[in-house]
Amino acid sequence: MRISARADYAVRAMAELARTEAVPTKAEYLSEVQDIPLRFLLSILRELRQHRLLRSVRGPDGGYFLARPAGEITLADVIRAVDGPLANVRDLQLSGLNYPGAAAALPDVWRAVRVSLRQVLESVTLSDLAQGQLPPLVRGRAQEYADDVRHPPRPTAAD
Repeated sequence: MRISARADYAVRAMAELARTEAVPTKAEYLSEVQDIPLRFLLSILRELRQHRLLRSVRGPDGGYFLARPAGEITLADVIRAVDGPLANVRDLQLSGLNYPGAAAALPDVWRAVRVSLRQVLESVTLSDLAQGQLPPLVRGRAQEYADDVRHPPRPTAAD
């Protein structure tokens, strides 16, 4: 799966908003603290508002805030709002997908990928992310990644 810049920026902006749930936050602030180009962010915030994940208030004390409590909005909700379905195979429905011959089992692989993505992205809420308290499933998968010899730790400046 490829995480688009749009999805990455949307999740990062929403995580910032989860920190200040009840207080409207200006797009300029979100842009600055998360290093997101403002014009691109404004487009993303508009989409999130259209999908009823955000609300906005106009005026000098205005800004954006979450439309629901941070504990009720998952990363999957945010990504679907800006990018559509979590895993696509050439924009085909996975339920009826069939391939001939040696590739006959491949649709099951694509289905498994979608289920795995959903298990992770639907289990993490904006509240989890903002508090740095990821669910055990996600922490375990992240540790599996860290332990994989194909993904050695990056050297630090001290190395």
